[in-house]
Amino acid sequence: MKLRRTDGWDRELTLVSQIAAAAALFSFLFYFRRGDLLLYGDAVAHINIARRVIDSRTPGLLQLGTVWLPLPHLLMIPFLFSDAAWQTGIAGSIPSMGAYVFATAGIFRLLRGWFSERDQASIWTKITPWLGAALYAANPNLLYLETTAMTEALYSALFLWSMVHLSDFCRAAEGSNHRQAESSLGKCGGCLAGACLTRYDGWFLAAAVGLAVGWVVVRSPANRMALGRSLARFAVLAAAGPVLWLAYNTLVYRDPLEFARGPYSARAIEQKARVFGSSPHPGWHDPKVSFSYALKAAEDNMAEGRWQKVWLGLMVAGISVIVFLRRRLWPLLGLAIPLPFYTLSVAYGNVPIYLPQWWPFSYYNVRFGAELIPAFAVLAAVTLDCGLHRARQNWEKGAIVTLFLALAAVSYAGVWKAQPICYREAWINSTTRIAFEKQLAATLLKLPPDSDLLMYLGQHVGALQDARIPLRRVINEGNHRPWKKPGDPKGLWERALADPSRYVDYVIAIDEDAVAEKVQHRDLASLVVIHTSGQSPATIYWTHRRGH
Repeated sequence: MKLRRTDGWDRELTLVSQIAAAAALFSFLFYFRRGDLLLYGDAVAHINIARRVIDSRTPGLLQLGTVWLPLPHLLMIPFLFSDAAWQTGIAGSIPSMGAYVFATAGIFRLLRGWFSERDQASIWTKITPWLGAALYAANPNLLYLETTAMTEALYSALFLWSMVHLSDFCRAAEGSNHRQAESSLGKCGGCLAGACLTRYDGWFLAAAVGLAVGWVVVRSPANRMALGRSLARFAVLAAAGPVLWLAYNTLVYRDPLEFARGPYSARAIEQKARVFGSSPHPGWHDPKVSFSYALKAAEDNMAEGRWQKVWLGLMVAGISVIVFLRRRLWPLLGLAIPLPFYTLSVAYGNVPIYLPQWWPFSYYNVRFGAELIPAFAVLAAVTLDCGLHRARQNWEKGAIVTLFLALAAVSYAGVWKAQPICYREAWINSTTRIAFEKQLAATLLKLPPDSDLLMYLGQHVGALQDARIPLRRVINEGNHRPWKKPGDPKGLWERALADPSRYVDYVIAIDEDAVAEKVQHRDLASLVVIHTSGQSPATIYWTHRRGH
């Protein structure tokens, strides 16, 4: 049977994208009016890393730092020329909203690519991609995350489209359509390159997809001969992200693994953040427990309470359908790749996940579970399609679709009632930080508008954002030469710490940060001390700046 072309952006994909764009805009307006775009501390950090590239004493690409991968920040920069978009967080929302639209289109395209092969006239076959895309797009946690500067939405889009093109490649290679296989393989490599420059999940994804592509090619000698050059191009693209990032860290920081073992790495943060004595976080060096936490986080992002097990059952059923009944759909199993990645990350990568139901009964990195929402949506749709294919009467098929829609509606209604867990995580963890930053911002606004400041921005840069103080007025830890190790006494940051009265008018020192450690013994005039519950106090010093 002749396959329908699925590589174009046709009317159906356009309609799906338009509906997703409307949902994205509605969600954005809802959370924007509530002032919830910047609840995540990481969202504030992402926006200000990007802002520093164009607004700093030392502007340029080196302001991107080393821990977080650069693509999300680069996409925000064009919107950060607007002070209003910077202060409100809109600059981070725009790329995430666009990514959410493309991710929804990717779900639709992925399912249609497999299920368009048979029964073209059957509405029941055509409805499966729509229901899968709707299940993904309507997820309340995604609808919150796509309004923020967090990286999950962008990564999901790149992840999904890499799976789309991998699937196209597999079908084309199986049908000996080498021209189409070459095109799909190149597009898959491009998506993987973007994913690798967005989140470290992408590095694991690129390795897994590379193995899958190699397996497809090895199975067929004809493919090996015809696709040799394309495979080389794919390998270069898939490896480009990690290679470029390792090279950047080597050239700038003199350590290719600075992002993994430097002072701002996840390992360093985890070591500083332990509040349970010497006890490690749940899952530390225990893959079984790590797997449980990663899977539970995914369930929490999909539904509340007993409905979680229903969706888990549908996902497992979809896996069973692929393994035992429709083995040609095996590329769809790649959507579960985030589960082993986060299992290993929690067990061995200093990346804890805390859940409200399990010890230590709090919220931390619960949003990582959102990366498995595509797997829930697509594999549940596979289960649905299998049921529709086996049902004989139209009323039976209609009943299956109605039950699926009712299950989705009831599940998501429960999520909205309880508040999406990603929103709860952001709100609970932001309460004391936002209160502190608002009070600090109000105090900073009382300072002369042309004054220069010295402040460590790693924790409370949101105060400057609230006060609309340009970052170029602030000497901070980004104003140094990272290639100078172990120290750089001639760097602007280091010189200002050593002699604040020569470079700035005011010093903002927050207990135990780098500024506080350096200025506590200096003869500076303390103007005000800011105390809020749950946060270290901040002291503002007047330096009696020489010549001012």
